Amino acid sequence: MPANALHYDLVEHRLDNGLRVVVNPDPVSPAVAVNIWYQVGSRDEVSGRTGFAHLFEHLMFQGSAQVASGEHLAAVQAVGGSANATTSFDRTNYYETVPPHALDLALWLEAERMASLAVTQANLDNQRDVVLEEKRQRYDNTPYGDLLELLLAHNFPAGHPYAHPTIGAMPDLMAAPLEWVREFHTRWYQPANAVMVVSGAIEAGEAIDRVTRFFGHLPSTPPPVRPPVVQAPVHRNVPSMVVTRDVPRTVVALGWLTPDITTPAADVVDQTLAILGTGQASRLHQRLVRGDEIAESVSASSLALARGSSLSFVSAAVVPGADPARVEDVICEEIDRLIAEGPDEGELERVAAQFEREWLTDLASVDDRADRINEAASLFGDPDRVNRHLGVVQAITAAGITAAARDHLAPPARTRLHYLSEETR
Repeated sequence: MPANALHYDLVEHRLDNGLRVVVNPDPVSPAVAVNIWYQVGSRDEVSGRTGFAHLFEHLMFQGSAQVASGEHLAAVQAVGGSANATTSFDRTNYYETVPPHALDLALWLEAERMASLAVTQANLDNQRDVVLEEKRQRYDNTPYGDLLELLLAHNFPAGHPYAHPTIGAMPDLMAAPLEWVREFHTRWYQPANAVMVVSGAIEAGEAIDRVTRFFGHLPSTPPPVRPPVVQAPVHRNVPSMVVTRDVPRTVVALGWLTPDITTPAADVVDQTLAILGTGQASRLHQRLVRGDEIAESVSASSLALARGSSLSFVSAAVVPGADPARVEDVICEEIDRLIAEGPDEGELERVAAQFEREWLTDLASVDDRADRINEAASLFGDPDRVNRHLGVVQAITAAGITAAARDHLAPPARTRLHYLSEETR
């Protein structure tokens, strides 16, 4: 095993009803994390029915046959634990972190809402209003709130599973009848479409026995069959979008469709983006912010997606009075220079050390570690990836970075979004 491989113990088991279980025993941990990924996200929504995946992030806390609305969180907090949920394009995640003696409580609560969630008209109406208010606060009434939505629509073809944000379209959600919402829950929220990770102070055999006790009796059907992966076409002729908004600074955002997260190339693209635009030592910060002084800030990152394509982008906040077109030209010049010259050894060491720090920080606590294990199990089919991934990233070479820049981030394959401040008009 490579010297930089990690050694987290992982034990896998599948219940008869299809629920996949991964246990990470950690006897020195003061807590136990229960982490469930349902294999459903906004990518699984169809036209006219968007926003359902995110809606269930809220509905799942509205009670079940034996748990009243609001009591899930209250019960977990009463024993000194915490609970929450998140929605992404590729999955919906629910999790609790509790003292070891409260593991049965966390498992019972999760089994309860998997089996008998209260999808009622009252709960639906209430949570639609909650989502609508969230949309107003996080997207409609905040600077740059629609930037991601514009990037998605600009980079993915209309109707593509990744062309809309996870929060969905409010007209779809507000018009949805109760039967549609119930159908969504029946289709996706079942044992065979879920992966559970238990990480913390419990032995593997005991954890599997407890999960089996609470979940083993639940009925299940085969997971829904998804349509084939739709790989979006590479951009040509630099598709352009210009919008004007009431924001403090103009932003230039360039996008590329890059390999999805499940491919080996995705890690190399991420490290290439880190060389270009992560931190004050990055090439774009040195050139745009410190050198030419035409941007106040710059970043480069990817929206890691699991089916067909990811979205990578570089964005820069333009200094007042500077020309957005010049900022874009400089970004392209630096990418071309990386393609022509490749990275130097110092850059490779910097981004490798940066990734190592972030990866080990993620794995240090049982709750974040459980989520990383679930990512590996759900998206890659291999929970042990958490032990190997650091070594894979640290083995990325200068030649690999150069090839990733050339093959996936070349300027002719970009989209252009100029998000103009009204002050520039």
